[in-house]
Amino acid sequence: MKLFDAILDANHRALAGDTQAGVHPDEFAAELPIAALTCIDARLNPFFPDVLGLPKEHFIWLRNAGNIITGPMSSTMRSLALACAVKGAKEIAIIGHTDCLVCKTSTAKLTDAFRALGVDRNQLPQNLTEFFGLFASERQNVIKAVDFVRQSPLVGSAIPVHGLIVEISTGKLDWVVNGYQTIEMMHTKPVPTARLADHSEDIGSIHAAQNIQAGKSIDAFRYADFKFPDTKIGEINAGIHPTPATPPPVPMVHPKTPPPSEHYPEPAKPHSVTMPRAPLPMPGHKLPLPPRIRGRT
Repeated sequence: MKLFDAILDANHRALAGDTQAGVHPDEFAAELPIAALTCIDARLNPFFPDVLGLPKEHFIWLRNAGNIITGPMSSTMRSLALACAVKGAKEIAIIGHTDCLVCKTSTAKLTDAFRALGVDRNQLPQNLTEFFGLFASERQNVIKAVDFVRQSPLVGSAIPVHGLIVEISTGKLDWVVNGYQTIEMMHTKPVPTARLADHSEDIGSIHAAQNIQAGKSIDAFRYADFKFPDTKIGEINAGIHPTPATPPPVPMVHPKTPPPSEHYPEPAKPHSVTMPRAPLPMPGHKLPLPPRIRGRT
C-alpha cells in the first residue's frame, strides 16, 4: 500500500469509529515529506496535518484563496517546485474542500466587494475570472490545478501529484485524482518516435510507434514489385477487339454534286405544255356573231 492509499484508508476507518486507525510514517520514509496546497479558509486549521495522520515535520503546507493554480509557471507553481527542490517533498497533494466561498463568488459580487474596499472596477484586471481563478466546482478546480502541476516543467515526472477533497464538516478525505495511477499511465503510454517542427506530436509517428510496440512490422512499399496488367484500360471486352485509337478518314463529297443513290432518284426535268389556239379567220370571212338574247316583253 502506498502513502496516500494508507492515508485515505486510515481517514475512513477513523471516521467509522476505529480508534486504532492511523498511518505509520516509518513505513513510508521514502515518500515523505509531502507538499500540500489548500485553501486559506480558517475552518481548515484544525484538520491539517491531523486529518492526514502525519506529523508536522513531514507536512509542507502551502495555502492560497481557493487552492487555485492559474498556470504551469504561476507563483504558486514556483512555491510547489521549491518545496520539492529545496524542502525535499516527495509527493504533492492539491486538497480542495466543500462549501468553498471562492466557488460561491461571482464576478459581480467580487466587483462589489472591491468597491466596498475603495477599489473601482477600472483598477481591476479586465478578465476577473481568469486573473483570480474563479471556479464553479470544487472538484473541477482541483482537477485543473493537478493538470497544471503535472504540465509544469518545474516538477519532475517521477513526483506523484494527487487531487483530494475534504468534507468541511467532518474532515473526510476523498480521491479526485490518484497521482499513482497517472504516473503508471504515463509510463505505459507509447512514446512518439518523431515530432513536428512546432513540437506537436506527429500522428503518423505515433501510429508507427504503437505498431512496433505491439510486435507488428510494416513492410516498405517497393514499386518494382508491384505488378501492372499488360492490357490497357478499355481493352478488356469479351470477344471484342480493341478499337483503333484513330478511325480511318471518311471521304468527303462536294455538297453541290451529291452521289447518286437508289433512295434518292434524280428529279424529273420540267417540260413545256402547248395550249391549242383557235384558227385565224381567212381574209373576207366574217365571224358569226353570237346569238342575240332577246328580252321578254
